[in-house]
Amino acid sequence: MMRKHTRLIGWVAALGVIVGFCQLGLWQLQRMHDKQALLDQQLPARAQTLTLAKAQAAPAQLRWVDDHGRFLRGVVLLDNQTRGGRAGIKIYQPFRSAAGALVLVDLGWLPMPADRQLPPIVPREGDARVAGLLAPPPATGLALGPALTPTAQPGVWLANRMPPAEVAAALTLSPGSLRTPVLRLDPALPGGYARDLDLLPNTLPPSRHLGYAVQWFGLALTVLIVALVLEWRRRIPRKTARPTQP
Repeated sequence: MMRKHTRLIGWVAALGVIVGFCQLGLWQLQRMHDKQALLDQQLPARAQTLTLAKAQAAPAQLRWVDDHGRFLRGVVLLDNQTRGGRAGIKIYQPFRSAAGALVLVDLGWLPMPADRQLPPIVPREGDARVAGLLAPPPATGLALGPALTPTAQPGVWLANRMPPAEVAAALTLSPGSLRTPVLRLDPALPGGYARDLDLLPNTLPPSRHLGYAVQWFGLALTVLIVALVLEWRRRIPRKTARPTQP
């Protein structure tokens, strides 16, 4: 009876581990499909140019924007952004189009010094033309601590993530006026900092997610095989030892 009870516990534990590994594998596959779908939108987005207002009113996907307006006061520095293997910050500044649409513009990347002393930031001012990809913001880490903290430079905020409502409040913008997508400024335009149109900075490409999914499914299969082997060994009748003749 005790042996049967132990076997039942063992199978329940094994099945729990198998289900957990399979769920992690499925999650990695979903991440792979989501990121690949995002990458697949990039070329079609370049085929049609929209104003900022029309791009924001269209269904949510990548859009190529070309518009005129004004940069507003206030700068957000998104921390923990890598480029070429170096840690740094991304610089964002709000922009309002002539039609009244509002967006955070990605002005580019700066390296973060080893002493983490922020470099002086010179905000953009006045009328400007912007062009680039309206896209999701970069991935960030765990949501620990406040999203934004003020820096020594007036009007400049250091962020570890960019929830639109909190960014709007920090930049004294109207509540609800800021949306999640940001404008990845065309690198061909003058001004700003080092930038590109990489859609997956600071995160894994789809192929890596596929590799991790295969690993999780492989671990689930390994646990199942080990459990079956142990069950098979339990079911093998043991041979009784015969006494040796003198």
